[in-house]
Amino acid sequence: MILAFVAVAMVAATAASAAGYAAARASLVDETQRRAVDSVRDQVTRLAPEVAYPPDQQALDRLRGSLGADSMVTFEELTSASGSALGLISDELRADIAQNGRFVVQRVVDDSGPKLVLATPILLTGVDGRQRDSGIQVYVVQDLAPTQAQLDQWTRIVVLTIVAALPLAVVLALLVSRSVLRPIQRLAHSANQLAEGNLGTRLTPSGRDELADLASTFNDTAAALERSVGELRDREAEARRFVADVSHELRTPIMALTSIMEMVEADARDRSPEELELATMAVDRTRKLSRLAEDLLELSRLDAGAVELRLEHVDVAHVVADTVRTRGWSDVDVIAAEPVPARVDVRRLDISVANLVGNALRHGSPPVVVEVRTKADDVLVVVTDHGPGLPEGVDADQLFGRFYKADSSRTRSDGSGLGLAITLVNVRLHGGAVAARNAPGAGARFELRLPRRLDHQLGDRHGQGPGDRPEEETDVDA
Repeated sequence: MILAFVAVAMVAATAASAAGYAAARASLVDETQRRAVDSVRDQVTRLAPEVAYPPDQQALDRLRGSLGADSMVTFEELTSASGSALGLISDELRADIAQNGRFVVQRVVDDSGPKLVLATPILLTGVDGRQRDSGIQVYVVQDLAPTQAQLDQWTRIVVLTIVAALPLAVVLALLVSRSVLRPIQRLAHSANQLAEGNLGTRLTPSGRDELADLASTFNDTAAALERSVGELRDREAEARRFVADVSHELRTPIMALTSIMEMVEADARDRSPEELELATMAVDRTRKLSRLAEDLLELSRLDAGAVELRLEHVDVAHVVADTVRTRGWSDVDVIAAEPVPARVDVRRLDISVANLVGNALRHGSPPVVVEVRTKADDVLVVVTDHGPGLPEGVDADQLFGRFYKADSSRTRSDGSGLGLAITLVNVRLHGGAVAARNAPGAGARFELRLPRRLDHQLGDRHGQGPGDRPEEETDVDA
């Protein structure tokens, strides 16, 4: 905008200066020429009566001497000339004077600068008032150096004017752009604030121009967005509270129902095989319902932000091995070449690894390999199965979504569809990430990445006292 304004201003200043210069130059040259013509004409008119006809050489010399330097007078074969610029009088000019008998003016330029060549015949007036050519021709060459010097001065003034207009144009452009761009910059800043979640951002409209209308429209939009987001947040909070309340209220009756179903299953062992199968199925479905209620309650607590990490300095490889051993997964191999120290929440790491391994056992094929290693300042837990791999066309957002199941045609599944979603939230709570892809020569591969937080470990080794615990908790919350 500044460059465009400056360009327009400079073009306008140049055009105006050039037009003024051209008009002044033409006026000055015309005025100089007119004065020169009038001067020569007056001199010839005044001196002509004093010349005897036909004139001799002395008469021509006197006439030429009265005209000044750089002049020439001719009559037939006689010529009286003086000056260094007479070479500018061309044969064409002399022929034009001899043929037409009129006053002729030419502007020519030589090495010494511009010159004005004036040529006129001397006319004789008879008693009847008619004029005839006397045969005497007068040529005068006038130097235009003073006029050219004045034009050069005007040229310098024009150039200086244009140059002086440049900083003025820049200053004006800055002022104009500042008045125009500053509201736009405020609008852009407010839009960024709005994008970052500060829905209370508003602009102060000033004036009655289009920018003021835009600021008012932005305020209306921001207010409408704030209302909409507020309503959505309220509804989401209500939905989370509802899920948490339902899950919490279901825990007690489901536990009781599970105990009753286990008693029924034990009693059915002495009955027919059909009754035993039905009792076993009822116990299995009741346990699945209990796990679903637990997962829903856990997820609602995570969504509500009611969970705090309890970081401990542990060997992650040992925690992963315990996770596999306590669940009795004999088809799972844990590979760790060396201890992997880190500060993590052991319970949430256990849940996350158990969800990944359980998912591999349900949807893949053994053997399932869990590899624990370090990479820079992170801990990697890689779970690889040897099944069919991830479904084609499924992205991470779907895979770690809630209630997602790889085969939508299967209405029944051993899982709740919440395991991977809970894993994702737990990993993000640690400040880590989890990704999934197909492994070459195997099935699906899930990679869990957590920060090691070894800087805290150094503090523990140097003997932090009890007074340092609040600072540690503050860092953990962050």
